[in-house]
Amino acid sequence: MKYLVTGSSGHLGEALVRTLRQQNQQVIGIDILPSPFTDRIGSIANRDFVKDCMQGITVVLHAATLHKPHIKTHTRQDFIDTNTTGTLNLLEEAALAKVQSFIFTSTTSTFGDAMAPGPGDPAVWVTEALTPVPKNIYGVTKTAAEDLCKLFYRNHGLPCLVLRTSRFFLELDDDPTMRNHFTDANIKVNEFLYRRGDIEDIVDAHLLAVNKAPEIGFDRYIITATTPFTQADLPKLRTEAPAVLASKYPTYQRVYADRDWGMFPGINRVYVNDKARAELGWKPKYDFERILECLAKGEDYRSPLAQSIGVKGYHDQNFKDGLYPV
Repeated sequence: MKYLVTGSSGHLGEALVRTLRQQNQQVIGIDILPSPFTDRIGSIANRDFVKDCMQGITVVLHAATLHKPHIKTHTRQDFIDTNTTGTLNLLEEAALAKVQSFIFTSTTSTFGDAMAPGPGDPAVWVTEALTPVPKNIYGVTKTAAEDLCKLFYRNHGLPCLVLRTSRFFLELDDDPTMRNHFTDANIKVNEFLYRRGDIEDIVDAHLLAVNKAPEIGFDRYIITATTPFTQADLPKLRTEAPAVLASKYPTYQRVYADRDWGMFPGINRVYVNDKARAELGWKPKYDFERILECLAKGEDYRSPLAQSIGVKGYHDQNFKDGLYPV
């Protein structure tokens, strides 16, 4: 097989190219920015560029995107050009090239306001059955791109799987309130309980999806670390998260105390990866239990791949609020 990886200078794109190269696979990385993992520089919004890059390709791993942190620095049209038109260009050329698998990296951010419980409501159990309610141009364009993938499977028989990934980047949190109350590592470890995954697991899900796409045809999957919580935990989790966590991991308090860490007072949503594990055969390794064991041993909880990629940032400048203009 010959792979085309879009966004190869970004977090996931680099991780995919790194992994495929280590497996001695043929891979072409494309991005608007140069990097050791990018073979061709250009925009997916340029149909001619996409057509040229698609020659001989059998698998497309489409990770290129404008992200939420770009909302204040890019126009809505920029988001449409990259996230929607760029995806359309790739789908058009992939269908013409009779690509065997098209894997689109989407985001759990597409669920938007559907993940916001009302006053007194329990935390939201986020599965693929939840209808997205995008709350910004990022979510709108990613949802539109997902629907384009479905259209191209229905009308052209192009096998397309959509992977809605949770957080996996190592950048500082974009919420200054969170940064002021918790250390960065504390935030990220807490998030593995309900809204984060390790990039090594994210890559594994993409590569499994490549093999499953011809059989499945089209579907959407949430890709995140396996949560220890259940639906029965949701009412109490909303306002008493430390108590719920202590009931499942009594040792967490000692490990956290050694670092002067804390659990968030409440959690308002929980991402669920059951469908991806069942249908893709995905077995994510990095969950809260493993991370807690690493912390207790004084070991780095991040995968070697996550450590290798490190922090990239989203902009080439700093802002009044640090890394984010939000």
